[in-house]
Amino acid sequence: MASPRTVVIIGSGFGGIGMAIRLKQAGIHDLVVLEKAGGLGGTWRDNTYPGAACDVPSHLYSFSFEPRTDWSRRFPPQREILEYLWHCARKYEVLPHVRFGCEVTGARFDEDAALWRISTSDGDLSARVLVSACGQLNRPALPPIEGRETFAGAGFHSARWDHGVDLAGKRVAVVGTGASAVQIVPEIAGVAGRLTLFQRSAPYVVDKPDRPYRDWERTVLERVPGAYHLSRARTYALYESRALAFVKYPKLMEGMRARFRRNLHRQIPDPGLRAALEPDYPMGCKRILISNDYYPALTRTNVELVTEAIDRVVPAGIVTRDGATHEADVIVYATGFRSTGFLAPMRIHGRGGRELGREWRDGAEAHLGITVHGFPNLFLLYGPYTNLGHNSIIYMLESQFRYVLGCVEALRRHRLDWIEVRADVQDAFGRQMQERLRATVWEAGCESWYMTADGKVVNNWPGFTFAYRRATRRPDPRDFTARRAS
Repeated sequence: MASPRTVVIIGSGFGGIGMAIRLKQAGIHDLVVLEKAGGLGGTWRDNTYPGAACDVPSHLYSFSFEPRTDWSRRFPPQREILEYLWHCARKYEVLPHVRFGCEVTGARFDEDAALWRISTSDGDLSARVLVSACGQLNRPALPPIEGRETFAGAGFHSARWDHGVDLAGKRVAVVGTGASAVQIVPEIAGVAGRLTLFQRSAPYVVDKPDRPYRDWERTVLERVPGAYHLSRARTYALYESRALAFVKYPKLMEGMRARFRRNLHRQIPDPGLRAALEPDYPMGCKRILISNDYYPALTRTNVELVTEAIDRVVPAGIVTRDGATHEADVIVYATGFRSTGFLAPMRIHGRGGRELGREWRDGAEAHLGITVHGFPNLFLLYGPYTNLGHNSIIYMLESQFRYVLGCVEALRRHRLDWIEVRADVQDAFGRQMQERLRATVWEAGCESWYMTADGKVVNNWPGFTFAYRRATRRPDPRDFTARRAS
């Protein structure tokens, strides 16, 4: 086996690329980024469906250390985000550190050697520090519908879009009404001969304040000192203020709910369809969606909304529980991701042979969403309790980069074999998170991808992002136990 690396990073999305850049800037060049796919980008590489775009403004959905002033729109499309990540990887010379087509199957901590032994599809390697940058939305969730494999036409998940399938004039069934479906439906409604949308739960959809940037605006952003940073700060402050409604005063959602109702009434004149599109749960309990063309698409004569539950898939299409058969040539499953498993399906073994999946059988736990007791020198990016409902995850990731760097530098400066978060510190953090989450809109009485099957919210941060940045400003030595190198 080759000599141990200082750091191995799993994943090459925003988390993996950003962490690699920050490590290199700190003088740590002995690092490897392992990527199972043939290109970098994470979710922005995988989700190439028609209409794929971000729901956070472009000036905020980018690294603070690498501003981009020439975004085409206020809300960036998938292609431009992926181009931006490739640009960052090239500029900061991360690409030579990336091993594409190298899937991690497992990792085991070797206590005697103080190393992570990592198993991959391309051979084994070892590292002093292991960083997981897998994210929360990387494993598509296909619904457990009877007969899916019997369908005679083309069927695929939205995150595995089959661009070889021509939808022109076809009967297309879309299963799901989440963030992906809201972008897909308007794009393909004008192409498909008939589109049938299967809705289990109506989403809240509000207008999207999107438009192309004008040439003069891009010129100002590029040439006027401070213009870009002012735009970013203004956007951050606007979005951060929304945390009050999500995590502290859910009644403030009434203002946004009024905006939703105005949008719905303005764009859906048919009262029957409008009633079917009215959610039956508190606003914000599930992800709030933004679109200017989703509701208009549902009023097209070739589009049908089906709210009857799906019973099974048959070769000809989809059968609902009322016995009706909805014929289809193509089925698109816009059914989200398995978001609460985090590092799954990798098998990660820590000290004493403990296995992370078993440790997390009642829901994932990690101090500050980053470190896990029993798993020394393992750091998670975008781990438990770090997702947001109101702001940019890139801001959260940059907070985590700084914290992980602090830990890595402590290992080096104090000549430590490993550091490991204390069990009582992790437990106290988890109890605090669950206590604070009970007051949030996410526990207002609905099922969502933020929850485990048992109804425990483990994904979201119940506070302001600036509070998270303050909490992760530097690792507190009192939170850890350590073994000093002999």
